[in-house]
Amino acid sequence: MKFFDTFSSPFGELYIIFSGKALAGISFKKPHMRMGNVPDSFKKQLAEYFEGKLKEFKQDIVLTEGTEFERRVWLALRNIPYGETRTYKWLAEKIGKPKGSRAVGQALSKNPIPIVLPCHRIIESDGDIGGYSSGVDIKRRLLEREYYYSINSKR
Repeated sequence: MKFFDTFSSPFGELYIIFSGKALAGISFKKPHMRMGNVPDSFKKQLAEYFEGKLKEFKQDIVLTEGTEFERRVWLALRNIPYGETRTYKWLAEKIGKPKGSRAVGQALSKNPIPIVLPCHRIIESDGDIGGYSSGVDIKRRLLEREYYYSINSKR
């Protein structure tokens, strides 16, 4: 059974959805399910991510929705390092569908666990930021934040 809890982020209230002990979703919109308490360890990871201290999440996830193709797209996002971007074309090639850039974009728009499965790190081949299910402004701010912390952590 799924339940949610809230987390105050620099981008507004996040709704964290768990199924048992596994992360099943992150949303900027309040879900229609019961509220519960998600593990403090995950809230701590989110806080550290937004502070630029955490580069890779260690929370177990569960994908409770999506087609096999969508799940492959979402899981491949884990191969993009913090503070870096890749293109829709790169991701399509990564999952073995080199002509599937458009389908990749559609799958990304349905990513149930944004931030943890970092679809914000996918941009267009010409360098344009592309779309984001929670709004291009949030995508831009996530990328700027990661870039800032990745550059400053190397100094």
